[in-house]
Amino acid sequence: MASIALAAYRLAGIAAYPFSGLLFAVRAAKGKEDRARKPERFGYPSLERPDGPLVWVHAASVGETLAVVPLMRELKRRDIHVLLTSGTVTSAEVINRRLGDEVIHQYVPLDVEPAIGRFLNHWKPDAAISVESEIWPTTILELSRRHVPQILVNARISDRSYKRWMNNHGVAEQLFGKLGLVIAQSDLDAERYRDLGAWPVSAAGNIKVDTDAPACDPQLLARYRGQVGKRRTWAAISTFEGEEQAAVMVHRALKAKNDQLTIIVPRHPERADELAAMMVSKGLKVARRSRDDVIGADTDIFLGDTIGEMGLYLRLTEIAFVGRSLMTAEGGQNPLEPAMLGCAVLSGPKVNNFRESYQKLVRCGGAKIIRDAEMLAKAVHFLSTNDLARHKMIDASSECVQNMRGALATTMKGLEPYLNPLTVKARLEPRSQVR
Repeated sequence: MASIALAAYRLAGIAAYPFSGLLFAVRAAKGKEDRARKPERFGYPSLERPDGPLVWVHAASVGETLAVVPLMRELKRRDIHVLLTSGTVTSAEVINRRLGDEVIHQYVPLDVEPAIGRFLNHWKPDAAISVESEIWPTTILELSRRHVPQILVNARISDRSYKRWMNNHGVAEQLFGKLGLVIAQSDLDAERYRDLGAWPVSAAGNIKVDTDAPACDPQLLARYRGQVGKRRTWAAISTFEGEEQAAVMVHRALKAKNDQLTIIVPRHPERADELAAMMVSKGLKVARRSRDDVIGADTDIFLGDTIGEMGLYLRLTEIAFVGRSLMTAEGGQNPLEPAMLGCAVLSGPKVNNFRESYQKLVRCGGAKIIRDAEMLAKAVHFLSTNDLARHKMIDASSECVQNMRGALATTMKGLEPYLNPLTVKARLEPRSQVR
C-alpha cells in the first residue's frame, strides 16, 4: 500500500510538472519567487560543479540556514565543497549577504522527477544533509536510488506532522528508513523519528544555540539609540497575522503610562504596507526602517520591515515578545536569538515547534508564557517599570542559553563517518581544484 501511495505521488508530480510554471508565476507575483533564477527551481543549474567532493546542504529558510553556517564552514575547512539550497527569496538574500562565495547557492528544485533528476545529474553530491524537518518523497527516493547518503540534522518534528506521518506509517517507514542518520534536537524528537522508521537516531540538542547572535551595524545602532533616547521600548518580533494588532493594543494601553516605543518586526516584511496602514488608521505615528524614517519623540511604532536586521531591532530593547504563538498563529518562532541578545522573552502558548527551548527558558526564569493580549500588556508594563525583575529574567535567559550549548560539536562527531572519507579524498586531490 505504501509503495502504491509513493508511486502515485511520483506520477502526480510528473503529471503536474507541465503546469508548475503557472504556479511559479503566481508565487513570483507575490514576491515569493525570484524570476531571474526561475530555471534553478526546475533543476537547471546556474553554475558549474567544481571538481572534488561536494555535500548538498538543504535549509528551507533563513533560520535553518543561519543554524548550519558553522557546520558548512567546518565542511569548507575540510576542503569539501558546499552546495546550499533554500526555498525562499529572503533566505537567498541572507545567504548572499552572510556567506557570499563561501558556498554555492541554488534554489531547491521542485520535488518532481524531471527537476530533481536534472539537479542530481549535474551536481552529483557525495552526501545530502537536510536541516530540521524537510522531507521530500521524490528527492529521498531518488537520492536512495543513487546511493547518496542522506542525513537529517537539528531534526525536529511537530505534533501535527508526527500525527500525520503516524497515520501513514507504511509510507513513513519507506521514506524515513532511507535516511542514513538522524541527529535530533531533543529526546522526544529522536523517539518520534525512531517510531517513524528512521535508524540510527541520536539527540544532540539545538545547534542554533551554538551560532553567533545576529550582528548589526554599530553606527546604525548608535544612530537609532540616539533617536530613541531614554524612552522605554519593547519589541514584538516574528509576528504573524493578528499578533501585530495585539501589539498595537498593548502599545495604546501603555502609551500614557510608559512613554514607550513599540518595535514591531513582522515575520513577512511584504505585509508592511498593510500593517502600516492599519497602525495609522488607529491614530499611531509609524517610522519604517525600510524607508530610513527617523524615530521622533512622538513616534509610536518602529516598524522593522527589513530582512536580516533582527540584531538591530533586538539591541534596541530588553523585552521581546516572540510571535507565531498567539491569536490564530501557532508553532512558535525561535526564542534563542532574543535570549542571546539580552532580552526578557515573552511568548504565547502555541510553541510546539520550539517546545524544548521554551521549556528550558521558562524553567530557568528567562521566559514567560502569556495567554492573551491583556496578559501581554501586563507583562510588558511590569517588566518595563521593574528593572530588578527585568534584569533577573535577562540574566536567567543568558545563563540558560550558555548551558544549552554543545549541540554543534555533538552533531559534527555524529557526521564523522560520512565526512572523514570525503576529507581524505579532497586532500588527495590537487589544491588548485578546490573552490
